[in-house]
Amino acid sequence: MTTPLLEGRDLKVSYPVRGFRRKPIEIVHGVDFSVAPGETLGIVGESGSGKTTIGRAILGLALVTGGSVTFDGRDISHLGGAARRALAKDIQVVFQDPYSSLNPSLTIGATLAEPLIVQGWSKEAATKRVLELLDRVGLPKNAAARLPREFSGGQRQRVAIARALAPEPRLIVCDEPVSALDLSTQAKVMELLLDIQRDMGVAYLFVSHDLAVVRHISHRVGVVYDGEIVEQGPVREVTEQPEHPYTQRLLLAAPIADPLLQEKRRAERARLRQVQHNQDVQAGAA
Repeated sequence: MTTPLLEGRDLKVSYPVRGFRRKPIEIVHGVDFSVAPGETLGIVGESGSGKTTIGRAILGLALVTGGSVTFDGRDISHLGGAARRALAKDIQVVFQDPYSSLNPSLTIGATLAEPLIVQGWSKEAATKRVLELLDRVGLPKNAAARLPREFSGGQRQRVAIARALAPEPRLIVCDEPVSALDLSTQAKVMELLLDIQRDMGVAYLFVSHDLAVVRHISHRVGVVYDGEIVEQGPVREVTEQPEHPYTQRLLLAAPIADPLLQEKRRAERARLRQVQHNQDVQAGAA
C-alpha cells in the first residue's frame, strides 16, 4: 500500500467568535482523509459545509484545534514562521478567484518569479523558469511583461497555476479553481491540470461544490456535510452508487435538459432532504 503523501486524522478546526465568553465554533468535526503521491482527492460539498476550511488547515491558514495533518510523515498541524515558509516549496495553492488572487500592480513575470527569488533562485534562473512556466500553461512568452488586467479569467487562472508550479511542489491545494469560469474555460483548465499531473506527478486536493467537476478530475472523493466527511471512496463508486442521502442529493442537483425528469429529480431531492433531516434530529437526540 502506498504511503500517503498527505494525511488528516481526526482533524478538527474551530474559528473564534467575538463576544464575552463565547466559545469558538467548530467548523470541521474530526475528519479523516489521505492523498497518495500523484493522486487527486476531491473534496465536495455545498457552501458552508467546511470543505474550504479543510484546505485552509492544510495550508496553515486555519488553526487546527484537534487531530493532525501530516505531510510525508511529518506533522504540519501547527507549523509557523520559517518552517511553514519552507514547506511552501512542497505545498502550493490555487485560489478560487483569478481576479483577486494576483497582485494587479505586478507583471506576470514578477508574479511568477517572486516565490522563486524568495527561495534563493538567482534572477537569471528565475527568469528562465518563468518562461518555461508560461509555456507549460499555454501562455505566450510576452505575457511576462504584461499586467493581470490584460488577461481573461481563464488566462489569469493559468497564471495562478503557473505560480503554484514554480517551486515544483508535490501537492497543490485547488480551492474551487474553476468555479468562477465559464463552462468551456472550465474544461480547458481541468485538462491543463490533468496534463500537469500526468507529466509531473503532482498530487491535488481538489475542493469544489460541483460533483460533476470532481468526478471528471479526481481519483477518489470525500463528501463533506456539516463539517464531516459522510462518504468517501473511489470517485466512480461514490458517484455511481452513492450510499449517503446527502451524496444522492448532490448528484440529483446536477441540471439536465429534460424538464419532466428534472421535476422528478427535484421531488427526489426533497425526499432525501427530509431523510437527512430526520437522521440529524435522531443524532442530536442521541
